[in-house]
Amino acid sequence: MRYRRVYVAGGSYFFTVNLQDKKSQLLVEQVDLLRESVRWVKQRKPFRIDAWVVLPNHLHAVWTLPKNDTDYSGRWREIKKRFRHNLAKAQVLPGANAQLINRPIWQKRFWEHTIRNQADFNHHIDYVHINPLKHGLVKQVKDWPYSSFHRAVLLGDYLVNWCG
Repeated sequence: MRYRRVYVAGGSYFFTVNLQDKKSQLLVEQVDLLRESVRWVKQRKPFRIDAWVVLPNHLHAVWTLPKNDTDYSGRWREIKKRFRHNLAKAQVLPGANAQLINRPIWQKRFWEHTIRNQADFNHHIDYVHINPLKHGLVKQVKDWPYSSFHRAVLLGDYLVNWCG
């Protein structure tokens, strides 16, 4: 099956990326390794993170790519690969043997949406930030530690008690 993706040079995109195991807590348990993976990829293939939230078994993000660049798929491939590499290196995967290391952590695909305009951009930024509340992980958006919401509050984009 061939997946059709929309590529807009310098575009902004909303993403949902899931772990294979829907019961896993790996992303929040190993959030520092995930952050390091993202940093590593950003240094090599820059992009702007407009919003990001890490939940136990999936994440949502809004990125803007540099002018004349459409390769968000390559970035996600490298982030996933680097996270797996960091887990193995840190021996976070129990027994870190070859069979376990080769077991899929991530779902093969990810979901993306090409942002169409400012209203669409704002809607998806809000969606990212409200997601921990939507999943019942917190009573207030400000209480979820793995979110760009805190940065957005510091920048004056949100009031600290937004949605709660």
